[in-house]
Amino acid sequence: MAFDQSTRNRLQRFVTDARRTLEEEFTRQLQNDYGLDPISGTASPLESLRHINDQQRETARILRDTLAHYCASADTDTKAGLDRIVREQAFTVLNRLAALRMAEARGLLMESVGNGYQAKGFQLYARLAGTGLGETGDAYRVYLQSVFDELSQDLPGLFDRFSPQGRLFPREAALIQILSLINHGEIEPLWAEDETIGWIYQYFNSKEERKAMRDASQAPRNSRELAVRNQFFTPRYVVEFLVDNTLGRLWFNWTGGQTGLRDRCQYLLVKPDEQPDPAKRLRDPRTIKLLDPACGSMHFGLYAFDLFLEIYREAWAWEQTHGPGCLDSETGGSADLKPLSQTYADQDAFLHDVPRLIIEHNIYGVDIDPRAAQIASLALWLRAQRAWHEAGVKANDRPQVGRGHVVAAVAPPAEVDLRKRFMEELDPLDAELFEKTLFLLKGLPELGVLLQVEKELPALVRAVFGEHGDLFREEDMAQWQKAEARLQEALTEFARAARSTYQGRLFAEDALQGLRMIDHSRELFDVVVMNPPFGAMTGGTKSEMTAAYPNSKNDLLAIFVERGLQLMRAGSRLGAITSRTCFYLSSFQKWREEIVLGIALPEVVADLGLGVMDDAWVEAAAYTLEKQV
Repeated sequence: MAFDQSTRNRLQRFVTDARRTLEEEFTRQLQNDYGLDPISGTASPLESLRHINDQQRETARILRDTLAHYCASADTDTKAGLDRIVREQAFTVLNRLAALRMAEARGLLMESVGNGYQAKGFQLYARLAGTGLGETGDAYRVYLQSVFDELSQDLPGLFDRFSPQGRLFPREAALIQILSLINHGEIEPLWAEDETIGWIYQYFNSKEERKAMRDASQAPRNSRELAVRNQFFTPRYVVEFLVDNTLGRLWFNWTGGQTGLRDRCQYLLVKPDEQPDPAKRLRDPRTIKLLDPACGSMHFGLYAFDLFLEIYREAWAWEQTHGPGCLDSETGGSADLKPLSQTYADQDAFLHDVPRLIIEHNIYGVDIDPRAAQIASLALWLRAQRAWHEAGVKANDRPQVGRGHVVAAVAPPAEVDLRKRFMEELDPLDAELFEKTLFLLKGLPELGVLLQVEKELPALVRAVFGEHGDLFREEDMAQWQKAEARLQEALTEFARAARSTYQGRLFAEDALQGLRMIDHSRELFDVVVMNPPFGAMTGGTKSEMTAAYPNSKNDLLAIFVERGLQLMRAGSRLGAITSRTCFYLSSFQKWREEIVLGIALPEVVADLGLGVMDDAWVEAAAYTLEKQV
């Protein structure tokens, strides 16, 4: 089904109604059960809650720890923190139920949300459980939570019931209303479409909300406004055009044109008689890295997933023809990568593992909106499950998918007491490195991937551990990797420790996200594709961005393109959809001369005009650049 305007309107109505129902429900729960009032922005002492049971009291304590964690940031007061809790709880529940409905539509999950209380999965569960689970509503809640727990092994960011975003669950009346909305006949066909989860993310923040933000301030005032104001869904044909002419084109070149992608990629621009010279050694697909630095719902990554499936199949055939060692595993890889034929018993075993390999090796994403990272991880997981389903791989035979490479650019933890407590448990030099690293990441929520952390790391490492003669950058990074591993282990233990409060767990998780962000900044990518934010920066980052990107400082879109090129190896390709004004306005002259022509060369440019990016009144262009140096 095409996502025409009528279809999108139906989905938008669903998302709007579901968000309102869930936010009203969780506001009431906070007020009536937990002594937290998002309306007035007040929080009653925990000891004053004498009307709740022990389980609710534990939830009340965790909610207060979450609130304290949010309010540790200087720009968040109690009301803003409670608003965030309501918004995140609503978004997570909606995503969970939508994810189950999409999994059902793909045959990946027994009916659990579709048909509500009459769902086949719940009916079977209820017969096995008998009357021990109480009334139907209570039993259904327990059933859904058991499904969440099972799925949390693969997607802890979304389905972990003990995460700060998933502590609340709608009571029966609200849940029935949500089930009625999600199973409405108008949107029934949409659950089988890959784009649906992205549109849910898009519509969770309404046009009216974006307009109100723009009316209140010419430039974004914080990271949330920056994310919401620049949230525009990329049309499928633009996604295919850019990925075909970046990832598809690279593989076409490396294989000397001997690839099925020539016919598979409908937008791949190839001259009729073009026959490039193949690479001396074809790249091992496990080493090819694609980054979307403003990933949103991971629309680029989902289509790239399809191309990677074909790339892996062709790489196996290539190795069978040319023998082990014919694939280049050193460029972008590591010395411990064995040839494919020495890693897998046969082609079937290899192909069964490919969806896992794609998530764990190939697709990277960053977004300043944690909700986007949640959606992006879900979208990739659903795509992997569909690949296995289409290949006839039963659920029990599918490999466990490890952690992918989608990172939320969240603020480093701001709790001074917790930071001191954690640092007391570290070696003094590691403690110093940790504190300096947090300071280095202070602009992360507004800047995301634009924060040039990798440039500062060598000097930071030398400042902590000292000079060691002619210390090369590689040696600095080796020192950093060892220290980072120690910090990750210590943070993980700190989060698990019985002495640590729930707020301590949140502190550790945010710090770990920062370390993952640093890892991303140290990678070299073969493909960067994006629909970046455009326009003004937040007030607090303007001076820093002007200093870091003097040739691109006029607009966020130009900065993102320059940053994307910084993160790429020579010969790699960048694809972007942006305002076309950057190609002719005089204010972008230095960007065109120094970046577009100085670092890279334009390969493909498509003038798309108005109306491409939903409600953004922008004349758009889609283009690809090849990095030269």
